[in-house]
Amino acid sequence: MIRVLANAAVAVLVVWILLRLLGANTGNPVVHWIEQAADWLAAWSRGIFQVAGTTLQLVLDYGLAALVYGVLGNLGARREWT
Repeated sequence: MIRVLANAAVAVLVVWILLRLLGANTGNPVVHWIEQAADWLAAWSRGIFQVAGTTLQLVLDYGLAALVYGVLGNLGARREWT
């Protein structure tokens, strides 16, 4: 269950990064929902690093959260069964 939740969080964050990079319409309800979920998931990681480029800032803000959720979730899932 831990692995499923962690991978779902990673998926939301990665999809949001891709949607932003591809210029998705944030007025669309599905895109807006993904944006809100990604903002909530990455609230702790946004702004840790300050860089000049908006693309790099986006990847750092949300990508760091995705990386942490992926690593910790999979380590936690592995430990759950041992």
